[in-house]
Amino acid sequence: MLNKRFIIVFTVSLAAGFLFSFYKSSGDASRVAPAGAGKGTDMADIDKNYETATLAGGCFWGMEEIIRKIPGVIETEVGYTGGDFENPKYEDVKSGNTGHAEAIEIKFEPAKLSYGALLDLFFKMHDPTTLNRQGNDAGSQYRSAIFYRTPAQKTEAEAAVKRAQAAGLWRRPLTTEIVLFKKFWPAEESHQDYLKKHPGGYTCHYMR
Repeated sequence: MLNKRFIIVFTVSLAAGFLFSFYKSSGDASRVAPAGAGKGTDMADIDKNYETATLAGGCFWGMEEIIRKIPGVIETEVGYTGGDFENPKYEDVKSGNTGHAEAIEIKFEPAKLSYGALLDLFFKMHDPTTLNRQGNDAGSQYRSAIFYRTPAQKTEAEAAVKRAQAAGLWRRPLTTEIVLFKKFWPAEESHQDYLKKHPGGYTCHYMR
């Protein structure tokens, strides 16, 4: 009777251990990779398909509203760059004493939109001939500038300036700066996608 009871207990314990191992391995397997994931989906690989541009051309509200709709643009973010003032806020930059310009950081897909093509559009959406001014907005924070991130972007920027001047769209000399990118400070959330949130709001930008 003792041997029979021992065999029953041993069998039940063995079965319970097997079931626990089975469910544990199944749960672990479900966490290894989500459906559809596989080789080549690492974010580092995905980022290789995109490039970042940083442009300034007056009030960033109007610039962003035009740029975000361009085919090939993945995302946009408005902010401040070009100065040495750390962690600037809108009121700081508005004073004109920080050295920063209102700017747009643009992530785009070069396979659909080249950097050069983006710059050609940039010169059509703002007036690059008015020094430190765009429409009713005056001050160095509203200057026209291209902040290049690589030697290739610098070369493309120089070529784009020449194309824009030669195209005859602007009769006066261009004042656009071509400057090495240092750091971009995102603007407050209230300024992000401003004209998307407030249709009909202020802008002095339009495509020529």
